[in-house]
Amino acid sequence: MRTYEEIINASIAMGKKKVAIAWAADDLLLDSAKAADERGIVDCVLIGPKDKIIKCAENVGYDIKDENIVDAKSEREAAIVAVELINAGKADMPMKGMMQTSDFLRPILNKDTGLKSGKGDLSQVAVFEKKEGGLLLLTDNAMTTYPDLQGKITIIENAVSVARGLGIECPKVAILSFLEHVNLTSEHSKDAAIISKMCDRGQIKNCIIDGPLALDNAIVPDAVEAKGINSPVAGKADILVAANIDVGNALSKAFFYVAGLKFGSVLAGAKAPVVMSRRADPMETKLQAFALSRYLMK
Repeated sequence: MRTYEEIINASIAMGKKKVAIAWAADDLLLDSAKAADERGIVDCVLIGPKDKIIKCAENVGYDIKDENIVDAKSEREAAIVAVELINAGKADMPMKGMMQTSDFLRPILNKDTGLKSGKGDLSQVAVFEKKEGGLLLLTDNAMTTYPDLQGKITIIENAVSVARGLGIECPKVAILSFLEHVNLTSEHSKDAAIISKMCDRGQIKNCIIDGPLALDNAIVPDAVEAKGINSPVAGKADILVAANIDVGNALSKAFFYVAGLKFGSVLAGAKAPVVMSRRADPMETKLQAFALSRYLMK
């Protein structure tokens, strides 16, 4: 996959999956759901205050069957219902609607009834379409706050799984820092060196990892040449790993709002892809999140 048009078309060709949208009473969200439904990407189960959902659906001309609306009185209840539908086989993946992320994630992360796969923690992966073509993944931009060494390994493994699902068989992973040399005063810089060596020795599989690397050294070939960096990852990274959520979130919004890159995002590491989009995201971005998550279910 090199563009979102390709991802959307491939998702349509694969046939619909059912998405359970927690707290779905919102015009923009339902307009996006309608587009994804009409394009043949997903069927939707809408969870939330039934009367408001019906009103919003009427506002955007979305003809929803009564059986596809599940009444819920609160955001927390809606999130619980979404997870229950997945566990019961009545839906294939959950989506965060117009609600707080913490309320949405609580039932997903429940140790007994949630959707964790058992392989590790969940993490957010944003997938950007580069203007010259090709995909660039960024993690973690919305889920993991300040990961330790093991947390960073899990984040990388989740992102590698997403990249491979998109056809990048051996993704190049750049662990971002403020410079390309190991700095012993920076724990993240030291973690990057440890993780890189672990990958060299086969402890982290299906990818090539290098770090620390500054952002320009990770994605700009001219910067790599100017600094004389010898690395199989530098200048051609497929995955960017941020030190913490502050960096990841800021980079994600800069790529979208400043650079104007198309993107969608998915919560990886669960039993099924978890559709995540910001409440302020436009319809196109929400549609891309639908298609990305559906495609990863192949």
